[in-house]
Amino acid sequence: MTSHEKEILKKKFGATIQRIRKDKRLTLRQVAASCQLDNSKIAKIEDGKFNVALSTIVELSRGLGIAPSMLLTEFNHDPKESLQE
Repeated sequence: MTSHEKEILKKKFGATIQRIRKDKRLTLRQVAASCQLDNSKIAKIEDGKFNVALSTIVELSRGLGIAPSMLLTEFNHDPKESLQE
């Protein structure tokens, strides 16, 4: 995977986090408090500037009140399709 493709993945993952958070009308602080992550870290994830570990995905899903798999549904399609901007 190229560095450009990795950047696209991070941005898409971040956009997914942000969309779910806003759909649930949660602030960064509320999610941060629920999952015990710093709200600046969550903001960086949402901006696609942070590569998350599996443990962070699980923590974020807890903070958002969803299953971890829901954060990855964007990537259940053709991998090449997921890498398009």
